[in-house]
Amino acid sequence: RLGDVFLSLLILIFSSPVVIFCSFLIILEDGFPIIYKQIRVGHHGNKFKIFKLRSMKNDSEKDGAQWSKRNDKRITRVGKFLRLSKIDELPQLLCVLKGEMSLIGPRPERPEFEELLDKQIPYYKLKHLIKPGLSGWAQVNYPYGASIKDSSYKLSYDLYYLKHRSVLLDLKIIFKTIKVILN
Repeated sequence: RLGDVFLSLLILIFSSPVVIFCSFLIILEDGFPIIYKQIRVGHHGNKFKIFKLRSMKNDSEKDGAQWSKRNDKRITRVGKFLRLSKIDELPQLLCVLKGEMSLIGPRPERPEFEELLDKQIPYYKLKHLIKPGLSGWAQVNYPYGASIKDSSYKLSYDLYYLKHRSVLLDLKIIFKTIKVILN
């Protein structure tokens, strides 16, 4: 927890100029709001609110929750850059500071998809045994997933992480995350 707090504060401080600049770009392209709030399911199935820099057009889910697809028309030009660079994820560091998330762990999913995934994928809820993370073994080893099949593959990585969790594995994930961002 101490590492989560220290690293989150450090990243927030150093990234704040980038976040402020990207916030202006969001406003210029698509107006307000800058921050997108979304309910996710975390540790022990508890629901919490995450924050992201908005990468989609306003009212992009007026027809209900849906997975983002490759070349999704709802994503703005600025949003495309934010997603590729992972800058849109930086506000989630506030959730890490609040103790709802960790830097490393399984990605939290939306409640609308949780129910479906729990019915379709055996052992899905085991990922809730630990706090969800900003990055994780599944995120650095499997491309962006937007289906039940992808979620099943990602769960296998999350279960591997649960079984082999260690400081060394966390460090490996941190370095792989940095590599993903730089690429």
